[in-house]
Order: sequence, then C-alpha cells, then structure tokens
Amino acid sequence: MRSHKMYEADDQMIILIRDNYDLLQVLGRFGINLGFGDKTVREVCEEQNVDTYTFLSVVNLTINGFYNTDDTTNISIPTLKRYLLSSHEYFLNFELPFIRKELTEALNESDNLARLIVKLYDEYALFIKKHMVNEEKELFPYVEALLNGDLSEEYDVDSSSKLHHLTDQKLKELKDIILKYLPSDKHHNNQLMAALYDIYNCENWLAQHAEVEERIFIPAIRNLEKKSRQRGVTANITNMLNNTTSDSAQLSERERDVVIGVVQGMSNKEIADHLFISVNTVITHRRNIARKLQIHSAAGLTIYAIVNNLVDISSVKL
Repeated sequence: MRSHKMYEADDQMIILIRDNYDLLQVLGRFGINLGFGDKTVREVCEEQNVDTYTFLSVVNLTINGFYNTDDTTNISIPTLKRYLLSSHEYFLNFELPFIRKELTEALNESDNLARLIVKLYDEYALFIKKHMVNEEKELFPYVEALLNGDLSEEYDVDSSSKLHHLTDQKLKELKDIILKYLPSDKHHNNQLMAALYDIYNCENWLAQHAEVEERIFIPAIRNLEKKSRQRGVTANITNMLNNTTSDSAQLSERERDVVIGVVQGMSNKEIADHLFISVNTVITHRRNIARKLQIHSAAGLTIYAIVNNLVDISSVKL
C-alpha cells in the first residue's frame, strides 16, 4: 500500500516504517540496522555509512513511485550498486529457496502435475539466477571500470531491461498454472496458499528491484558514461592543442611565413616574391612543413594556422 508521500531527509526513520512495512526490505538491502530510535533519515544514513540521497531515491520510487529520472547527478552509484548486490543475495540465497521449500511441502510428491509445477518453478528460479549472475559478472564490473574512468563501448547497459520483461512473463505463467491447474488437496491447502502468497510478494519485490535498476541505476550509468566521454573529448582536444603547440614550435620563422602565405591563397611564386626567396626554396619549406606537421592540404594548414594564431579567422576565406 502506497502512502503517496514524498519522504525527506529530516523525516524520522520510524515514520517511514510505520507508513509502509515493506521498507524493512529496503533497510536490509542498504545494510541499515534497526534500533535507530527517533533519529531522522539523514542521521541514520550518516551513522550507518549510507548515502542519504540515494536511499531516499530508492524509497520514494519503490514505495510511492516518485523519482525525477532527469536528475541522476546526486546518485551515489557505489551505494546503489551495493544495494542491488544485496538484493541479489537476498533473492538467490533466501527468498527463492524458501518459496521452493514451501511449494514442495504443500504439494503431493506422487502427483505428476505437482512435480511439473515444481520443475517450472525451478526453471523460473534458474532464469532469475542467470540474470543476476550475469549482471554481477558483466554489468557491475563495467560500472566499476566507469567509476575508475575507463569507458568501454562494447557493453550495452540496456540489455538488463530486456531480461526484466522476460522475468515478468515467466513468473506470470507460473502463477497462472498454479491457480488454474494445481489439483486441490485440503490437507495442504493452507501451505499452498501461503506459498502462492509469497510468490506474489516475490513478484512485487522483483518488480521493485527492476524499477530501481531501470529508472535510477541505468540512467545514472548513462550519465556517468556521458561524463566519461566528455572527459575523453576534453583530453583529446587538450592533447591536440598541446601537440599542435609543440609542432608550431618546431617550425622556423620562415616556415611559418610560408604557411601564412599558403593560407592567404598565394602561389609558390607569389610567396617567393613576397619573402624575397626563390621558388625552389619555397617548395623546400613546404616539404619540411608537411613532414613536420603531417599536414599536406591547404585546408589543413589553414586550420593549423588558425588554431596556432598565425592568422585571424576573420581574414580567412572559408
């Protein structure tokens, strides 16, 4: 049940739990321990080394559906990554095995249809496991590399979203089969109802997990990728300018004069007459310029001359 309230850092943590006990799951996955008295969300998070903004983003999204997907700049990706890893551990090591135990205890093992339903559940659990293990082997290391400034174009973070939708389909199929076709057994009916109830709860929790990934984690990664690309472009431009400045220093004063003449559209003879040198000397200078700069076209020399302030861009015919 949603309380339709946007929680803030100065709210008491106990109020959040009273409003919606599902938050106990969120607390556990952030590693927040109970016994926080009347302290605020901010106080509890700071004491237990959890980023307050990230915690509230997950709470407000999963409980009330509030989240501004355009603002991921304040999200702590390491904090969110720990939360998601903890969620994986909860589902794989506790929730999925617990539900299987409930199912097997509620079903008649001698009934073939019952055994098939358990098999279907095992296939579903294996699918969830493969998806989460894949994230831990590929997505999370990719994010860790990003945090260290290493951007790879070979991984697609959107692949996670596609698997989320397949997961939803498989769980819906499992629930429908149990509801429609499982033979009744009055001796185990309560156990089966409890197992089915936990399957529904598991579906909700997994949906919340997927929502956090798709609406907070992946957009935050995209923002990190964008920043990494911007840093790369800035570094490339800086290197280019540094190299260009170095190349400029390699040119003699006479060679720079020749470059200016070429940029102004002069022929070799016009440059020779202007500089009071022979045409052969101009040709030699141009060869040396091309060798030093690795620029062989007039357009390339024009760009070089503008970047190095040898000519004013306003005086160049573009």
